[in-house]
Amino acid sequence: MSERIVGIDLGTTNSLIAFMEGGTPVVIPGEDGVNLVPSVVALDAANQTIVGNAARKFLIETSDRAIYSVKRLMGRGVEDVHDELKFFPFRLASDLDPGEVIRIHLGEKTFTPPEISAYILRQLKRNAERYFAAPVTKAVITVPAYFNDAQRQATKDAGRIAGLEVLRLVNEPTAAALAYGLDKKKNGIVAVYDFGGGTFDISILKLHDGIFEVIATNGDTHLGGDDIDNLLITIALDEIANEHRLDVRRNGEVVQAVRKAVIDAKILLSSEPSTKLEIELPSGQRYQREITREQFETLIEPVLQRTMAPCKQALKDAGLEADQIEEVVLVGGSTRIPRVRQLVEKLFHRVPHTELNPDEVVALGAAVQASILGGSSEATNNMLLLDITPLSLGIEALGGVVAKIIHRNSTIPASATEHFTTGIDGQTNVAIHVLQGERELAKDCRSLARFDLRGIPPMPAGLPRIEVRLLIDANGILQVSAREQRSGKEAQISVQPSYGLTDDQVETMILESFDYAEQDLEQRQVIEARNEADTILVALAKGRKSPAWSALTESEKREIAEQEQALLEVKDGTDYKKIRSAIDTLNQGTTRLAELMMDTAVTSALKGQSMETVNVGQGPTAPHPIGKAEFE
Repeated sequence: MSERIVGIDLGTTNSLIAFMEGGTPVVIPGEDGVNLVPSVVALDAANQTIVGNAARKFLIETSDRAIYSVKRLMGRGVEDVHDELKFFPFRLASDLDPGEVIRIHLGEKTFTPPEISAYILRQLKRNAERYFAAPVTKAVITVPAYFNDAQRQATKDAGRIAGLEVLRLVNEPTAAALAYGLDKKKNGIVAVYDFGGGTFDISILKLHDGIFEVIATNGDTHLGGDDIDNLLITIALDEIANEHRLDVRRNGEVVQAVRKAVIDAKILLSSEPSTKLEIELPSGQRYQREITREQFETLIEPVLQRTMAPCKQALKDAGLEADQIEEVVLVGGSTRIPRVRQLVEKLFHRVPHTELNPDEVVALGAAVQASILGGSSEATNNMLLLDITPLSLGIEALGGVVAKIIHRNSTIPASATEHFTTGIDGQTNVAIHVLQGERELAKDCRSLARFDLRGIPPMPAGLPRIEVRLLIDANGILQVSAREQRSGKEAQISVQPSYGLTDDQVETMILESFDYAEQDLEQRQVIEARNEADTILVALAKGRKSPAWSALTESEKREIAEQEQALLEVKDGTDYKKIRSAIDTLNQGTTRLAELMMDTAVTSALKGQSMETVNVGQGPTAPHPIGKAEFE
């Protein structure tokens, strides 16, 4: 029998591992018989690592030796998590550089987020090996759809550290749809609303004859049940300070006691009309508060409303109205909140499916994908998963504009090429700047990588033909290559994680692209008009030095000079229409000069050659000048 491939949901709050048993995905229980493994890691007094339920007591007893919700730190830098740390008792290493991966103190030791996640993965791996009585080395791991390249790489790193070969990273909503599709065996358009502990995703999929095609996705990588908990924790700590004159915000044990109490209350309020918060304080006093479901829903409404805009945007991207969604699937523990279900039902005009356990459905879908890859079940033999990339990818072109090469919501794996050229005579080196985002200008998009294409033979501007190819693999991870086609010089890069990102950069890119669409387009048009003006002015300067210039009449020369001056006067302005008009006028005025220069060039090229030796090849198209140039 071939080795089993397992499916893993590496979650913010809880993690699970599953496999395909016959035609049904099944979750593997832990040593305690519970399917959910809390994503909590702690060090005991002997510096031994404790994972899961056994680690939870350390959160209250010795909070400086335990960590939770580490998924929110994966692939992120110090600046990214600065605002979130006020809610977490984590101690970061103090000697971190801005671009360096985070390191967290647990007791006297320090760990990176991938290392912490690897402990959780090792525990899941042990659970599976005990269950199968055989080694487990291959896995499919799920990630939020809106995880960026750095966060995906960090997840793969965690798998490698844990001794797992990560065969595929699958978007969580897509995994949920796989589980749902296997269960329902039907066609149609499905929306997956995934509201977990640390992230929110909405995906719209088309299910047809075993093909699961994601047609749109949106979300927020910093929105989840943790934000509801943090809101309630803040209220409780403020009330303790006001009522009992105690500031316990820096007391890790009390903060964790408050956190446990509000989480228990949140869970109870999904089924009960009211509950009580009770917390023992260091002074011997007790903080007590009764909270009704109505009060709870009023408090958390702003957090829940933040999930609505991504849902509406995903519908728009898919070209669908809410009424065209045939099924809605709920994923993540936060969807147990009755108010969440009401909002989803109101938006999509139908009662969402709740038959599948929202905590387990992602892991079950991961097991389905593992079975598809391993060919281990007849039930999945004819199934195919088509996922998408949530943000556009491209490179910086001349003037700081973005040339998009792979557009958002493209099905992955995906590859695309675009042709560029140089903007300066004799340019031998081109700096390639890879970007991700929806804005028109490079400064407004996320920088993914930079690399150089060196050794281009010196040629006139516009003659080199540089092919840039972007390839996104099935995990959503990017590779970029550049090749100068005339010389064969090439360079490539596998995009490496970047940790110095702002908190909300990824999920606000699309919203900003709409907010600033008109302004961005105008700036781009000005930049492109200026670039074209520079090109024609340089060509004119060359024309004056050619023999063809002397063939013009004085009247023609004078007219060209006047048109050139008119272009120079408007070129540096902000009215792209005036620049374009001046370019068109100069283009028309120099038509005869261009014809004379072409005749001169052809005559010179043919001198001393027969027809048989003349190579009349197809000229290149007019590609964009590439962004930045350097000289050897």
